[in-house]
Amino acid sequence: MLHRDDSLLFNDDHRMFRETVRRFIDREFTPRITEFDDAGKVARDFWAKMGDNGFLCPGVPERFGGLGLDFRYNAILNEELTYAMMTDSVTLQSDITMPYLLHYASDEINEKWLPRLLSGEAVSAIAMTEPGAGSDLQGVRTTARREGDEYVINGSKTFITNGQNADIIITVCKTEPDLGAKGTSLILVEADRAGFERGRNLDKIGQWMSDTSELFFNDVRVPVGNLIGQENRGFIYLVSELAQERLSISISAQTAAQRAYDEAVKFTRDRKAFGKPVIDFQNTRFTLADIKAKLQVGWAHLDWATARHVRGELSPEEAAASKYWHTEMAWLACDAALQLHGGSGYMNEYPIARVWRDARVRRIYGGSSEIMRELVGRSL
Repeated sequence: MLHRDDSLLFNDDHRMFRETVRRFIDREFTPRITEFDDAGKVARDFWAKMGDNGFLCPGVPERFGGLGLDFRYNAILNEELTYAMMTDSVTLQSDITMPYLLHYASDEINEKWLPRLLSGEAVSAIAMTEPGAGSDLQGVRTTARREGDEYVINGSKTFITNGQNADIIITVCKTEPDLGAKGTSLILVEADRAGFERGRNLDKIGQWMSDTSELFFNDVRVPVGNLIGQENRGFIYLVSELAQERLSISISAQTAAQRAYDEAVKFTRDRKAFGKPVIDFQNTRFTLADIKAKLQVGWAHLDWATARHVRGELSPEEAAASKYWHTEMAWLACDAALQLHGGSGYMNEYPIARVWRDARVRRIYGGSSEIMRELVGRSL
């Protein structure tokens, strides 16, 4: 169990919410992990159950049917889902895609889609990455050409989380290609539009239950009203919202590191070598002590960063630094924890194998560690 009750970030209301989330996960998610992994996606009925219990998009205001809660509730959901070994697909809807609609889209779009995202009736994705443009969003080549009252979208995207399940896709396009980043726009594309196609569900090293897809846009026509915010302001919107995305990934990474550590402590207490528990060897204790120290620092930092974000003070550079440190730390922690399992750690029947393989990609998506260092370095 994840122990966060002593965090000064949370009050009694948050702790009650966490207990409710934890009971739901034990009942509705944990028994279905293998089912979701085998299917390569989280079942739509689980999305609906999340919605029925108020566990999707807690930050949506009451006027759109939401609870209007602050990001600390998102953090609790992220922590509990990640500790239970859920991939980062459900949190994407609450932490990453929904804010683009809430902060920039028209009331017409929000009145139509926010209640559906809340209920789990609709699943969302954001299509940034392309075959030739990953962390560098300025390299996007997908175009949206204005024709009367419509945009005509052409291009392709790859590595898109929720790509198979998504009913709506926030699509990063170039509306003025000659302007580079300044010609970028965000346009909502419904998955039932003519010309929109999903590719295969990509075969990944980890995060098996997170459907990750190629998406193709072949003369996809959408009304001009599907524009999110203003034309050619998309890059500014992306930069503004990436802080929360990177904080969300930091939380997932930190929580995965905690689960890896807990699994290693449990295993080394039970497993014996040369007649004594593995945890009694100095090398084991020193390795675990190193992880524990990093976890202590990491949780304190996340509480600081989350509190700043709730106040609207977390800067893009601070979020980049957070994402870099937590994902790198988590990978080292997960790898060390797997090593302490010996050969058992390489067996998929042990939880550490899942935690380890799911952790690797967090150093890449949301901006790779190399890009995070570049962003922090530019602020010096």
